[in-house]
Amino acid sequence: MGMCPLSGSVAGCGFAESGKGIGLGWAAMATGPAPRTLTRAQQARRQRVIDAAMSLALDGGYEAVQMRDVASRADVAMGTVYRYFTSKDHLLAASLVHWVEQLDMRLAQQPAQGASPAERVIDALDRALRSMGRQPQLVGAVFTALASPDPAAIECQQQVSILMEGIITRAIGEPQPPDISDRARILGHVWYSALVGWVNGWSNMNRVHDELVVAIGLLLPIDIYAKV
Repeated sequence: MGMCPLSGSVAGCGFAESGKGIGLGWAAMATGPAPRTLTRAQQARRQRVIDAAMSLALDGGYEAVQMRDVASRADVAMGTVYRYFTSKDHLLAASLVHWVEQLDMRLAQQPAQGASPAERVIDALDRALRSMGRQPQLVGAVFTALASPDPAAIECQQQVSILMEGIITRAIGEPQPPDISDRARILGHVWYSALVGWVNGWSNMNRVHDELVVAIGLLLPIDIYAKV
């Protein structure tokens, strides 16, 4: 997971100042009015907080991310950290949302390759796996946070799901197979659950890849367009 700069808006599953979160599509409507856009100075401070948390997690995993240490490394006050993120879990889960957004942007610039929908989806998800596999402590930290019951982290869970569904849908391409939204959503769930196994130590990246290939083969078979 790269140390990507934070995007300029407050999108990122919850914003402490407003008490509301924002998502994509229908999720945005479900969480109420969108919070205000941050000023450039606020964007910079929020970015430093994200980068500091990811740096700490990269070195020491979930337990190494303490809000006081985040504030110190980001060179901001503790109150500033909590202005943008309600908790450590919110902060780390929002970091994963941002990373998936960056993956989506990279795929838009360099689309998934393959002669069939299944091959393109495998290519897109393999790009994510290769990046994650290089930084296991950081990935473990953000996935631990994503499973939190914190309401702001739950918004992040929902946003990650929506983003992954979009990534998979665009990799499938045209013509769209029957029930494309259902197929993409289920593949996103398989991606998440397979990675949880890797994060928790009872699986490895080869097995994660293999499980995704099986699921993609079942949901995007060669004859999928016979019903279109």
